[in-house]
Amino acid sequence: MRGAHLLHLTLLVSIAHGIGLEDKKGPLGNLVLDVPEATPALFLSETYHVSGETEGKISISSDGWLFLEQPLEWSHDKNHHLDIEAWSADGETVDGPYSVVLQVVDVNNNHPVFSESQYSGHVREHSPAGVPFLQVSATDADDPNTLNAQLRFSIVNQIPNPGNGFYFGIDPDSGDIFITEEGAEFLRARPSVTYSRGEVRGSPDVLKKKFEDYCIPRNNIPLENNPFYTCIERAERREVNLLQDPDYALVVRAEDLGGGAPNALSSTTRVNIAIVQNLWVSPGSITIRENLEGEYPMYLTTVHANDPTALYKLVQKERLSFPFTISVDGKIYVTAPLDREEKEMYTLVVLAEDEQGVELEKPMEIHVQVDDVNDNRPVCDEAVFEVQENEPIGNQIGVLRAYDSDKEGTLNSFLGYTLLRQKPTKPFDRMFTIDQANGEIKLANKNLQRKEVSQYELTFNVTDGVYTTECKAIIKVIDINNEIPVFEKKEYGTHSVPELAEVGTTLLTIKATDADDPGTGSSRVEYHITAGDQHNLLAIEVDENTGEGRVYIARPLDYELQSIFSLQIDARNPEPLIEGVEYNENATTFVVIQLLDVDEPPVFEVETLNVNVPENITVGTVIMTAEAKDPEGKTIKFKMEGDEHNWLELDADSGELKTKAALDRETVEQISLIIIAYETGEKSTELQCSESLQMLVDIQLLDVNDNHPKLQKTQGFICVQDMTPLTLTAVDKDADPYGEPFTFSINRKSPNFEIKPIDGTSAQLILKKKPSSDLNATVPINIKDNAGMGITQKFDVRICNCTKLGYCYIEPGAHSWKLGMSGTIGILAGTFGFISKTDSLKSLIRLKRKTIQTN
Repeated sequence: MRGAHLLHLTLLVSIAHGIGLEDKKGPLGNLVLDVPEATPALFLSETYHVSGETEGKISISSDGWLFLEQPLEWSHDKNHHLDIEAWSADGETVDGPYSVVLQVVDVNNNHPVFSESQYSGHVREHSPAGVPFLQVSATDADDPNTLNAQLRFSIVNQIPNPGNGFYFGIDPDSGDIFITEEGAEFLRARPSVTYSRGEVRGSPDVLKKKFEDYCIPRNNIPLENNPFYTCIERAERREVNLLQDPDYALVVRAEDLGGGAPNALSSTTRVNIAIVQNLWVSPGSITIRENLEGEYPMYLTTVHANDPTALYKLVQKERLSFPFTISVDGKIYVTAPLDREEKEMYTLVVLAEDEQGVELEKPMEIHVQVDDVNDNRPVCDEAVFEVQENEPIGNQIGVLRAYDSDKEGTLNSFLGYTLLRQKPTKPFDRMFTIDQANGEIKLANKNLQRKEVSQYELTFNVTDGVYTTECKAIIKVIDINNEIPVFEKKEYGTHSVPELAEVGTTLLTIKATDADDPGTGSSRVEYHITAGDQHNLLAIEVDENTGEGRVYIARPLDYELQSIFSLQIDARNPEPLIEGVEYNENATTFVVIQLLDVDEPPVFEVETLNVNVPENITVGTVIMTAEAKDPEGKTIKFKMEGDEHNWLELDADSGELKTKAALDRETVEQISLIIIAYETGEKSTELQCSESLQMLVDIQLLDVNDNHPKLQKTQGFICVQDMTPLTLTAVDKDADPYGEPFTFSINRKSPNFEIKPIDGTSAQLILKKKPSSDLNATVPINIKDNAGMGITQKFDVRICNCTKLGYCYIEPGAHSWKLGMSGTIGILAGTFGFISKTDSLKSLIRLKRKTIQTN
């Protein structure tokens, strides 16, 4: 019996999938088996013994097969714990008991169940799309940790469904129902009677008043016999039963297995929806004529909140007068006449609140447009125009500017122009005309004579069709330009100026006069340099009061560029000359400007120079060449300042900068020099250094791999008591990429030591085995930098027994391996810290002192 086999309960399912019984055999022992719920029962004769949580549904056959007498059902955390024994023929236990746990595995055998058989809800028309207003929910009795209980919701049908477009949507995961974009646009409620604050819904008295307000009786039928009245009364008295008379009915499905699986189980429910009338709707933009006559407050419109108990309030956006008010039943009034010219549009913000001030509706904006009426007179600007004596007939003289404050682009602001009077009336009464539509004034007759009439006053009639305004315009007759400017001097001689004179310096003053009528464009004189200043370094400024011209320096002068300016200056009028008159030599003068040369310092081509040089450059190599020039063409020499390490030399004649010693970036990374250029000659002396004749040179030394990593310490000791590894640290003066990280290694394989890296600059030297006696060892350590450059360095190690303080004990005069003074002092410093502990420590201190004397 000890060799009997046991069959998993999953056999019953496995057979259906083509797995044989032999695959389910195994030694009797502790087992955990999975069995699908609702697995069919199998009846076999009993021999083995099974006990525990069988619930009368689990048995075992004589040859060791477990089987079900009834199907098992899944429930949360439900397992069947069994004990199985093998008995002999006389009923004695020969093997076991063994524990077998049957875990019932859920299968998808439960349909989703909605929380309600039918759902009812309502939503207001004009509600925004996507906002949930109702939720359906369902559960599934299957295992919630599996897809068997994972539900997805969907809308199967909508009744009615006009245009085959769904007005409602559902969240597939949460079951939230909302209005779609199409529903937000098209959903409408059934018409119903609206109630105001204080009116009781369904009250006969209120309904009677509603009927009187909404209907005009055509006969003397009593209200109780009026079918319209009785219909409204019945409709208002009964509450809407959504189950019997919904506006829309939705068929909603809940499906398990996450939805969409071919073997998924599903259920449906009905959702009844009523569309509730939304009374909180803006009446739209309101138009009212300005200055409207009538009784105020004047009614404009009415708003209705969905809650008949709402209190209404008006809020203004602008900080101006606000001639509006609202009543308790939502009627909006304007309290005074409006003026479009003061404000063309008002924005009313209507609030609906409860008695505690809590908003019952979202704020509503209503725009009140003020319509224009013709209530403003035309207004004219001051108008002064000029006309020449010889102005051709029909030429425009000017435009009469007039304005009307009424609304632009309407007949209220459209203006018409008429010429009424002209003063004086000579030589003719109608010397000018005006365009009736645009106010353009033109010359209508010739023979303007300034000597006869120097100025005309015109009176115009400007009208908008209702109001009329008289406007005036002054027409000044100006002299024709029949005279040319004449210079006081034909030549203004020669004038000297240093080449370094400041911009704006006055060189001389010139003047030309014109015999035309003063104060007009015909007599005003302008000066132009027409020759001798090809680089435009000079300019002329006119004094409007005196007519003089100031010749001044407009841009810096340069003796080497141009030393003499032989200027030709012409005088001209801004007005053109009349036909037959031309400018001649009287309107031209000449002047010579001579520059005085100044000995200017040399000038470098660049003021700052940056040079990159490798630190291992060959001695004698030219690094750079200073280049400068002297404005006067004198010989230049160079000198250098700032070479603190005396590594460089500068050729005074050529400006070549060379190395005369080896450079070292590890000493200094950058060399900053000042190179000075100075003139040479019989009378010239070396100039002092200044910003205008010196050049700054920054020489950046580029690193090369000319240093190898070096150990910071070359000796140490290891106590045999704990064999703590020694830390080796190296440094390299080179920069990246020639510095760290370093590679540490032992040149040849050592039986006693090994090395392990710590970081980019350190490693551990490890003693692999404890020696039989104290010894001194020299370990060859090879250290390479990041570029692979390095050498082998010796590291001395003292391996010894140690004091209680962790230092090697060394007898005076009995050793060849010695610590340096710094190491010995370090030992003493550690030892003195424990001087008060024991007498043996005191003797150790004395011993250490003797060791120092011996060393």
